[in-house]
Amino acid sequence: MKFEERVWKLLKRIPKGKVTTYGLIARKMNTKGYRAVGNACRRNPYAPIVPCHRVVRSDGTVGGFGGKTSGKWTRKKTQLLRKENVEVKKGKIVDFERVLFKF
Repeated sequence: MKFEERVWKLLKRIPKGKVTTYGLIARKMNTKGYRAVGNACRRNPYAPIVPCHRVVRSDGTVGGFGGKTSGKWTRKKTQLLRKENVEVKKGKIVDFERVLFKF
C-alpha cells in the first residue's frame, strides 16, 4: 500500500468531533514524515468523506484545507469542524487536549 493510501486509511479512523495532528499520524506510521502526511492530506481525492479536515497542527492551529492556506480555505476547514461540534476560536481548536484523537 502506498504511503498516501496508508494516511487516508488512518484519516477514516478519526471520529467526528475529534481532531488529530500530522505528527500523531506520522508517529502511528512509524515515520517522522509529518510533512509527508500533510502532503498526503493535500492530495486526498476523497475529502471531506475521508476527513483530512480533522487533521490540525500540533499547537491546535487549524491550518489550511485541500492544500490551500489562504483565509478562504482555513474558513472552509473551520466550518467543517464546527459542523462536527469542534469549537474553533481565532484559528485554534478550543480545549485541544479534550478533542485530540490519539491512535
